[in-house]
Amino acid sequence: MTELRLAINSERIGRNLDRLAEFSDAPSPAVTRVLFTPTDMLGRQFICDLMQQVGLQVRLDAAGNIFGRWLGTKPELPPVATGSHCDAIPHSGRYDGTVGVIGAIEAIAALRESGFQPQRSLEVIMFNAEEPTRYGIGCLGSRLMSGRLTPPAAADLRDEQDETFEITRTAAGCVGSLDTVPLPAGCYRAFVELHIEQGPLLEQQNLPIGIVTAIAAPAALRVTFVGEGGHAGAVLMPQRKDALLPAAELALAAERAARELGGADTVATVGILEVHPGAINSIPSRCEMTVDVRDIDLVRRDQVLTSIQQQAASVGNRRNVATTVTLINADPPARCDETVVAAIENATRAANLPSLKMISRAYHDSLFMALIAPTSMIFIPCRGGVSHRPDEYASPAAIQAGVEVLARTLAQLSQE
Repeated sequence: MTELRLAINSERIGRNLDRLAEFSDAPSPAVTRVLFTPTDMLGRQFICDLMQQVGLQVRLDAAGNIFGRWLGTKPELPPVATGSHCDAIPHSGRYDGTVGVIGAIEAIAALRESGFQPQRSLEVIMFNAEEPTRYGIGCLGSRLMSGRLTPPAAADLRDEQDETFEITRTAAGCVGSLDTVPLPAGCYRAFVELHIEQGPLLEQQNLPIGIVTAIAAPAALRVTFVGEGGHAGAVLMPQRKDALLPAAELALAAERAARELGGADTVATVGILEVHPGAINSIPSRCEMTVDVRDIDLVRRDQVLTSIQQQAASVGNRRNVATTVTLINADPPARCDETVVAAIENATRAANLPSLKMISRAYHDSLFMALIAPTSMIFIPCRGGVSHRPDEYASPAAIQAGVEVLARTLAQLSQE
């Protein structure tokens, strides 16, 4: 392949990111963009317009995932894909996911402007509902595409208004059956996702590029303890069946299991703890909690998960409260493909940019794309490692470096 002379238009990227951030249900600088809301629909149209402006053939699947394809000289070969998401949790920032979509479109524009012609087609994907905001499940679009979520299960997902995904996506103009969304393994030669790190390592080491070698995956439990309520002063301690106390014990047990049974990359988090009736002078009669366990090692993660499940039953039995444990999800971690990792490494050398091999502790659409295509990710630093907050920030220089590495990676993979 001849040497690429790329000109990444940093100003255009910034302008497009700023414009996309204006489609928000929260006041600036915060961004809120939930799937298929009027605000999200405006943002989706903006992305389609950008794709068309750089000459991509745009289509939507039945779930609302958006695809923009640049036909290669050998369109019969499996294409190379890139992309991310543009939905945003309430009161978050403007860079999470969006850098991987706006940046991918800019990478295509830069390749076109350089005179490059791919052999394999190049495709930009904007996945829908990467965030679990509306339906309580993350990566809805890529889960469906990978087959990890079945079409009937997806159709019956319900939001807080009890409206099904089937009804909502039809009202949003998504046509066709959800059965057409899953893609076969091998449909893409490779998938590469550009993303802000959402952690501090690159910034701390003053490095512009992270090359992801593995993606941690979560397993989540919902645990409910039901005891007996009563007056905080009238029920003496020996007679109590306080539903909060076993939950408190389990939270500490989850921490202990992650530390003692896990490794350096094992984490456990109690993110929700709901106490009923929630009065200062009332003994809790019911407590519901969630436990999130993550690791890049499936066996190790599941050992921690099993320990927490056993502890939930044990502490509930010992405190004489009814205990229910429900597995919400348990996704497999992903090991990134060595050939895609090598292509990113080659791209960083061609761009004269130092890099760091690292794991992704947050999960992304790449986790599910790895089930159907060789996959890796490109990370760029974000200030303070902050994400999912209005002050989330990636500098123009950082984004420009990431887009250049992405463009060079796509160019190499498209010629193989």
